[in-house]
Amino acid sequence: MSEVRNIDTRERILDAAERLFMAHGYEGTSMRQITGDAAVNLAAVNYHFGSKESLMQEVFRRRLDWLNEERLRVLDEMERAAAGKPLKPSQIVDGFFGTLLRLADDDQRGGIVFLRLLGRTHTEPSEFIRTFLADEYAGVMERYQQALFRALPDVPRAEIVWRFHFMLGATSYAIAGTDALRLVADWKIEEADTVDRNDRLVPRLMSFLLGGLRAPLPQFKAAGATDSRAA
Repeated sequence: MSEVRNIDTRERILDAAERLFMAHGYEGTSMRQITGDAAVNLAAVNYHFGSKESLMQEVFRRRLDWLNEERLRVLDEMERAAAGKPLKPSQIVDGFFGTLLRLADDDQRGGIVFLRLLGRTHTEPSEFIRTFLADEYAGVMERYQQALFRALPDVPRAEIVWRFHFMLGATSYAIAGTDALRLVADWKIEEADTVDRNDRLVPRLMSFLLGGLRAPLPQFKAAGATDSRAA
């Protein structure tokens, strides 16, 4: 019975920390807030996690372990079906980003709360979180990177890396729940389109990401060339 209580306490702490880190950020959330929300004392947090930093890592690890495994499972399945041929870029984008975005409808795996926490963390990360997430994603990133290189053999690898970087940034901003549309509030659109609805956000974002990946390559000036318009 005590083991069951310990698991329940641990999950309550993680759930409370996840909600509060999403709402206030890592730096803006105090241990007192977490203990109050989880209805536990500080000793319980220290017993299960040891520190606020370790707690933050565990909040991510319990969701990212499944997410990373699912991304790899999806990629493995697509590559088996392709029988050695390169995947389509749209398949790769959906495998990596679509798998993440569909979490919004899965409350058992964090749902929209975790999605917004992840987005917020990517847009305002602490250094230790940046390092932690890079380590967590390393294996998955490598597999998807190689899949993109094979799918787009005529695109310089540096361009693929940069475009994937831009895709990560766009996704993080979109899921952070920062109500970014206020920045363009005077651009008249239908009321239904101003609401943060996942059923519209996902297809919009996926279309945007794929369009960016397929965009014409930029043209760079040769080293040492001057711009005649600068005079």
